Amino acid sequence: MTLLTVWADDAPEEPLLRSTDGEEIAAELKRLGVRFERWPLADLPAAPTSEEVLEAYSDQVKRVVDTEGYVLVDAMSMVPEDTTEWVEKAAAAREKFLSEHTHDDDEDRFFACGAGVFYLHVDDRVYAVLCEAGDLISVPAHTTHWFDMGTRPDYVSIRFFHDEDGWVGNFTGSRLADSFPDFDTLIASK
Repeated sequence: MTLLTVWADDAPEEPLLRSTDGEEIAAELKRLGVRFERWPLADLPAAPTSEEVLEAYSDQVKRVVDTEGYVLVDAMSMVPEDTTEWVEKAAAAREKFLSEHTHDDDEDRFFACGAGVFYLHVDDRVYAVLCEAGDLISVPAHTTHWFDMGTRPDYVSIRFFHDEDGWVGNFTGSRLADSFPDFDTLIASK
């Protein structure tokens, strides 16, 4: 179940709001200019390829591309493996996204499987959106945020881009993310 938690950016121990209500989450995020939608889940194989994911959601992807003007769409996955190589790859990927950053482009993600948390730092508040399978979130360009996939990432997402460069982060240098509950803590508290 999707979870929205909001804190003052100087008080990570005291949530101001905690909600699992999809309509309340969408309304709260809309005030920030963030689009949040729920899509019906498609049947996917246990370890889907990028092509299988994009085909399963082709109608929804076409609607978003046509509406938002995206030129690059892909599907990426982080599926746990019990190898040292995968553990190192997952830790490096997680560390990269845990740092507060912005983008010159919107960041649209649809979770086809699994979960991840987008933390949005807006107007002295931190909004943690624990997205799960079926959730589409669109973080507007220049919104300060970070992403946590957890210590054992397990998700498949569709990514949308306005240019061929794909994901390009502009890091703020802030360590604010270190102060807030991480993915593993939020998922355990549901």
